[in-house]
Amino acid sequence: MGIPISWGTIKSLLLFFGPMLLPKAIGYYRTLRAGPAAQGLRIRPVSPQVARTLYALAITVLIYLVISFPFFAPENLFVRTQSRLQIPTDVLFTRLIAMRPGNILTDADQVLRAKFVNLESRLLYLQFGPDVLADCPFCNSDDSRSYFYYAFPALLAPHLLNLAVLSTATSDWLSGREGPRWRTTVVMTSSLIAALDVYLVHSYNYQANSRATRLVDLDMHYWDMRTYRAVALALRHESRLRCAPDPAERVEAATRALLLTKSKVNAVGIIKNTSIRDEDLRRRVEAYWTHEGRLMREVMEEREVIEGVNDALENRINIDAISRDAESYATNMLPRAQEDAQVAGQQVVG
Repeated sequence: MGIPISWGTIKSLLLFFGPMLLPKAIGYYRTLRAGPAAQGLRIRPVSPQVARTLYALAITVLIYLVISFPFFAPENLFVRTQSRLQIPTDVLFTRLIAMRPGNILTDADQVLRAKFVNLESRLLYLQFGPDVLADCPFCNSDDSRSYFYYAFPALLAPHLLNLAVLSTATSDWLSGREGPRWRTTVVMTSSLIAALDVYLVHSYNYQANSRATRLVDLDMHYWDMRTYRAVALALRHESRLRCAPDPAERVEAATRALLLTKSKVNAVGIIKNTSIRDEDLRRRVEAYWTHEGRLMREVMEEREVIEGVNDALENRINIDAISRDAESYATNMLPRAQEDAQVAGQQVVG
């Protein structure tokens, strides 16, 4: 168990990091929401089948998060009695008797009392929890792997349940045609999470707690892993179905975007050809740019303009914002230019 963090410390951290992290989080969320539209992808409304699936997964996420609360975790005798790991067994259970209804130990308490006679059993208690230590009929503290073998089915049970829920959610009869495309991803990710969970429990160095002389120095591995497991499963469900377009729809959207870009380029070419072929327009264009170049040189030589440019450079103007404004202006202007070019082209042909 790590060092406890007070609510005041949490509020101080939120006040310090909140102003920096909140705008970034909002910007990331907006970018994520606008991603499909920016790529020219058509955003489809959620079908009733997928909506029902999302509701079911949201309820499952809520259940996993509630289960992760310490209130629903099995009792930790050392935390309950505020005792260190090396406390004498009689003293530990004398404290526990005072906290039990009627000052009577339960059957599980009696079994643990009989097994807490050595430090090895207490270390295994912190690794595998009270149920494994109290219920295993063949386990022996001399062979720590026997406790892992007994705990293995219970360790896999939530992952198998998670896989069953996600497999049902991605079935075609529940989520329609959107679900099956996620089946492989669901199975692979769930299997990786289960394998990682088993590995962390199996490879845990439970002997490290033997050097802890205070309660706050103990690593409550079983209770920590229980919380992490529930949160990981909740996050796995939260990354639920996203109705991504089919590859054919993506190709179609990209093709439409390319055709639109080509039409804009053609419009610019028509305008340029029209202005160059017409003698009067060509003279006007040349006169305009000659006058514009002379005027801009004169403007840039004025003292106020030079001071303004220097001031803008010193204050580091937002080039990104200016680029976005210029891009938006050009995008809005090209459709009108395309219409004008079509009219001009019809006049030239006529």
